Amino acid sequence: MTTPGIVVTGASGRMGQMLIRTIAASDKARLVGAVERRGNPWIGRDVGEAMGGPATGVVVTDDPLEAFAKAQAVIDFTAPAATVEFAALAAQARAVHVIGTTGLEAEHLKKIALAAHHAVIVRAGNMSLGVNLLTRLTQKVAEALDSDWDIEIVEAHHRMKVDAPSGTALMLGEAAAAGRGVKLADVRDSGRDGITGARKPGNIGFAAIRGGDVVGEHDVIFATAGERIVLRHIATDRAIFARGALKAALWGQGQKPGEYDMMDVLGL
Repeated sequence: MTTPGIVVTGASGRMGQMLIRTIAASDKARLVGAVERRGNPWIGRDVGEAMGGPATGVVVTDDPLEAFAKAQAVIDFTAPAATVEFAALAAQARAVHVIGTTGLEAEHLKKIALAAHHAVIVRAGNMSLGVNLLTRLTQKVAEALDSDWDIEIVEAHHRMKVDAPSGTALMLGEAAAAGRGVKLADVRDSGRDGITGARKPGNIGFAAIRGGDVVGEHDVIFATAGERIVLRHIATDRAIFARGALKAALWGQGQKPGEYDMMDVLGL
């Protein structure tokens, strides 16, 4: 079986570089492309040398279509507008598109869904095994407890993160809402400030902490009179996300076109 060729978008970013290292260390995949936005100083350079290491033979490009044409998978942790563009181009190339981008809104998701008619898309707010297990546990606990139990999701990330709540926090919120048989949009409670009044029964609350170099911490709190249940995941190395994304790219080979998530990849 041919080793799948993978393109990494946002190659100069922290996740991009981690993905490139993870692919290089794997005997199950090979790096065939590295994409950056126009004007990035890495354009035209060997990606390995740009990262301060040996040459890889892969030159960073600002032409995603050319890069995707020779790939079996694209791994994408960039920004919503870029991800929508990449989804259409990856579908055109019939390449598996693994999306770890967060901050996607309804209009972005609609366009991604259209691309999934023609290619495999694996999208998740978090690619780690631990977080996906936490997501399943959150849904199960929410199913077991009634609305006397308040649900709060608290997340912490590094100071450079641009979106809040995190994609993982929203994924956990969706799981809790599914467990209760409601839509998150109808019960979401974010950004409390000032005289807010008492907490509305049945709402799912979110709080975001930003500081330092925190990789990612998520608590799901179920609280009622006299007791609390706290489910927690702490990430200390973003390599866990890169390994999960690579696993998703490999799993997607041979799957039918459509939208999938890490629960599918992990068989959960």
